[in-house]
Amino acid sequence: MIASLMMYQRPELEGAHLRLWAAIRANLADEGIDAPEALSQDAPEFDVWLSPDLVLSQTCGMPYRLWLKDRVALVGTPDYGLEGCPPGYYRSPFVVRAEDPRSTLAEFRDAVFAYNQVFSQSGYAAPYAEAAKAGFWFENRVQSHGHLWSAEMVAQGKADIASLDAVSWRLMQRYEDFAAGLRVLTWTDPTPGLPLITATSKDATAVFRAVDAALRQLDEPDRDSLGIKGLVHIDPATYLSVPNPPDEDYSALPE
Repeated sequence: MIASLMMYQRPELEGAHLRLWAAIRANLADEGIDAPEALSQDAPEFDVWLSPDLVLSQTCGMPYRLWLKDRVALVGTPDYGLEGCPPGYYRSPFVVRAEDPRSTLAEFRDAVFAYNQVFSQSGYAAPYAEAAKAGFWFENRVQSHGHLWSAEMVAQGKADIASLDAVSWRLMQRYEDFAAGLRVLTWTDPTPGLPLITATSKDATAVFRAVDAALRQLDEPDRDSLGIKGLVHIDPATYLSVPNPPDEDYSALPE
């Protein structure tokens, strides 16, 4: 058995995530579903997502539609109560240095764009779609391997612009000093947020009930720390309808 809630983990949130998992695990037991005592927060993401013993994890909408859709079951999508988004949806801010005089995305056509992964909805696919509206895609790109590192690269002058998950950006504004030196240039359109998944052998409806109850059982400080307002159902077809950047080869799983 394996479970992970790695997508928004930070040292400041470790306790809240552990308490959430303890509540989920107890509720899963009530549903007759065995679950590991400890979360595998540092396990490689695809090892977790593709495990036949997966009890619960959170993935990104883009890996789901590219590689996971036929190999996992959707449980539900946490609603983070993000401004400008329907429940369960999120969007991406394009962040730039506060002192950068450019005011439109088109003015960053020749800028250095930092991105976490080419299979990230918030860090790559969503900004691709937004830049396409302005008639370009960034030719000068640098991979950071994480939203936090993308933002740091902009703050340090190693990149000029980055697109970040809105929840990650909210957490950076709360916990990272360098965030004060960045500003939001514009936002991408909302897309379905990061869904919870389980193995196809599991009862996804029962897992939903366990997670939904656990979120309501959290105390107010933990709920505020994690920022989760509830759990919603988003149809798999809605995730699959989001377009992928056409210039990338997504035929194989990332190594």
